[in-house]
Amino acid sequence: MSGRHPSAIEQAASRRIVAAFLVSAAGAAGFAVTYALGGNTRWEGICLAVAFAGLAVGLAVWGRRLVPVGGYVEEHEGFTPSPTEQAMTAAVLQAQDSPVRRRGLLAALGLALTALGAAALFPLRSLLPSDRARPVRALKDTPWGPRVRLVDAVGRPLRPEDVPADTVVAVFPEGHVDTGDGPAFAVRLEPQRFSRPPSGGHLDGLVVWSLLCTHAGCPVRPYLKGAGRVLCPCHQSSFDLLAGARPVAGPAARALPGLPIEVGPDGFLRATGDFTAPPGAGFWSSP
Repeated sequence: MSGRHPSAIEQAASRRIVAAFLVSAAGAAGFAVTYALGGNTRWEGICLAVAFAGLAVGLAVWGRRLVPVGGYVEEHEGFTPSPTEQAMTAAVLQAQDSPVRRRGLLAALGLALTALGAAALFPLRSLLPSDRARPVRALKDTPWGPRVRLVDAVGRPLRPEDVPADTVVAVFPEGHVDTGDGPAFAVRLEPQRFSRPPSGGHLDGLVVWSLLCTHAGCPVRPYLKGAGRVLCPCHQSSFDLLAGARPVAGPAARALPGLPIEVGPDGFLRATGDFTAPPGAGFWSSP
């Protein structure tokens, strides 16, 4: 480096600065794209690290290679620059080859800062009150709806005869077997034993309720067919299916949401709407 002409050194430094700022802009753009496509914290962090690292390297090289540092030594730094320093600074800033007049470097710096600013708008967009009801809808709406068929765990549509008496059968919305708020269970009961009608109605005793406990969202599994109750194995809540699936023991405070069903023209069971209430834990809703 010592044998090279000062102008060549400055040109090489300028190229490094521009490259660093372009890398910074690319990192900011990568962050924005990752966030817009659904977000991935690992890649978002990597992109931000690249963006800020490129900006830091570019500014560091700019300050070290292109901005004069002077050769003055003082016993005590004065609060006001000396006339000599002021004159030197003014001359450097006004000179034709002044660092602040290097348009290519300023353009690259502007691009990097603009890209970072634009990328910051993406997470800020999530805080805007443009759709405040969206989280509420996400909790209340499930894949169930009119004409959605009931299927088993492997996606096979179910007919009424596929639910034998005194047996709980897990059912799912067709096309959404893996959804978190869609699991339900079908059971066939004796209609004359109902002390309270099921919230979602029934087909000659065939009833469907959400599989998720209304206390903490655990799946209710054990079925006491003699008592017509289902139990939650997590916190021992018990739901009386003969009384509208209301809780009769444990910490659960809400009844299991019912699912209105019918038999379609093809003979398969299908829903006529969504659950009668939000499924799972009811912390967003009063009992």
